[in-house]
Amino acid sequence: MAAPKAPVLGAEGGSKEHALDEAIFGSEVKSHLVHEAVRAEANARRAGTAQTKSRGMVSGGRAKPWRQKGTGSARAGTVRAPQFEGGGHAFAKVPRSFQQKVNRKVVKAAFRSALASHASAGSISLVDGASFEAPSTKQAAALIDGFELATPIVLVCNDDEANLAKSFRNLGRVAVVQPSELEIAAVVWARSLLVSEAALPIVEGRAR
Repeated sequence: MAAPKAPVLGAEGGSKEHALDEAIFGSEVKSHLVHEAVRAEANARRAGTAQTKSRGMVSGGRAKPWRQKGTGSARAGTVRAPQFEGGGHAFAKVPRSFQQKVNRKVVKAAFRSALASHASAGSISLVDGASFEAPSTKQAAALIDGFELATPIVLVCNDDEANLAKSFRNLGRVAVVQPSELEIAAVVWARSLLVSEAALPIVEGRAR
């Protein structure tokens, strides 16, 4: 099986091919690991600060609201019970952490699977960051239209590639991230994955 390749797109419309690391971009796609890792990332973003009052936290209700017998109503000991308006919740929410543990090897395997899925679909491309001599949203839009890249798009570039990042960040349905901030969920979300040539070794390093 030939090593996977990705086109290197330039701002002026030219392209060439770059061989990708077969151990990463040619690996087996394990969708169940990708699902587990994406769920863990989504849960880690949850604040977990929701809180409601239990019957023990509601004020008032020290005395019985009515006598035990003879009223025709069900017996009640306090108006703080859940069935009364203003009463406490039966199963009150308390602050909690939604984080779930995922083994490091599983995360790396999921990351490789997400990248390999793009490689097999032909939806990953490299970008020549040096071809953007100045920030130009017009050039970035022309590159997307010229190569018929499907949206949404995730562009991965280094912090020092400011011209490249500024050119793409104002476009709709385009997310610009640094290699260290690239999440598996973002790779899955993207229909087109763009990686700058300078950022590619860092992305590959995270998947090894």
